Amino acid sequence: MLTFIHSPNSRSSAILTLIEEIGIQDRVETRIVDIARFDGSGRRDPANPHPEGKVPALVHDGQVITERGAIMLHLCGLFPDSGLSPKPGTPEWGVFASWLTWYQGVLEPVLIHSFANLSHPALTATFRGPEEATARIRAALEKGPWLMGEQYSAADLLVHSPYAWFKDLTPDDAVIRDWVARCMARPARQRALEADAAMNAGQTAA
Repeated sequence: MLTFIHSPNSRSSAILTLIEEIGIQDRVETRIVDIARFDGSGRRDPANPHPEGKVPALVHDGQVITERGAIMLHLCGLFPDSGLSPKPGTPEWGVFASWLTWYQGVLEPVLIHSFANLSHPALTATFRGPEEATARIRAALEKGPWLMGEQYSAADLLVHSPYAWFKDLTPDDAVIRDWVARCMARPARQRALEADAAMNAGQTAA
């Protein structure tokens, strides 16, 4: 049994998109919860099993899995024939896992620090900066057209996501901008956006 803990128009929308990409909507129960948002709206929802009251979370047979990279890795491993990742146990799977964990551990902190105008030698030494992150993405796309090579994967879905939401953060680089546009144009993403809009309207009406 898989239960997806989701709040519309949030970080968990990437997992909603992955569920659409894999085509497992009928195998995953989606539970809508409220969350405390950056603008001060919302609240921690007692129905949310996430230990910090955030989204996304995935409950699999009673076990709570958090963090987008981990949830994507888990879902792609559960559905290895989806085409959204290499086969588990292959060297390519290790590269795929590297992209997901690099996003969580490096790219997102770098972008948040940049957005907040935070600068400190310890941050630079640990995470480097936007220029280094851009160079890593571009180097992969030059071999591409996707991060993993010839085929779109959940790595593209996750790594492009901050640029889709915060266009001002997107590097002024034609290769990266074209990649972001192609990720955003995926039919599964469009379906997820439509589902989010419908869920948000339902929450507002309630």
